[in-house]
Amino acid sequence: MTPRFTKAISLAARAHEGQNRKGTPIPYITHPVAVAGLVAQFGGDEDQQIAALLHDVLEDGGPQYAAEIEGEFGTRVLSIVEGCTDGVPDATGQKPPWDERKQAYLAHLACATADILLVSGCDKLSNARAILDDLVAIGPAVFDRFTAKKEGTLWYYAELSKIFTAANAPMAKQLAMTVGQIHGLDEKSV
Repeated sequence: MTPRFTKAISLAARAHEGQNRKGTPIPYITHPVAVAGLVAQFGGDEDQQIAALLHDVLEDGGPQYAAEIEGEFGTRVLSIVEGCTDGVPDATGQKPPWDERKQAYLAHLACATADILLVSGCDKLSNARAILDDLVAIGPAVFDRFTAKKEGTLWYYAELSKIFTAANAPMAKQLAMTVGQIHGLDEKSV
């Protein structure tokens, strides 16, 4: 690790302090660290790994972090983080409705840069693997923790998989396999 990577872990930990993974006691910081590991596994450089560590900082911590990200890590890292953000809370802490955000994000990904596709795809792979693990452990109740519940979550991950596959993103096969396993387990649990 370089000092930049260490600073990025520190910033991510500060921005996500006190947050847990949705519906679990797992500290949220484990997710961006896992995404950075996937980005490295799929050939990402240091800026891409740093962006992976920070990919949810604007979305979950707020837009005030943008200047700090750019100042500490540069325009490229900030651009990737912004490209992985599907909604920033407004002054009241609210984001646009789920359907609106996800439709816009899917459209955005269809023409996103390779940098954004790598980090976003690794983020979605990490999330899909967590859903699959929880589906095996607790069953279909896992979908109750999501705004879109089962139908919307399954739809969204299927659409994401199509986009990353069409873009020939490096993690596309792993994501497609994981999404397929989620659908297969869900069908068995009906």
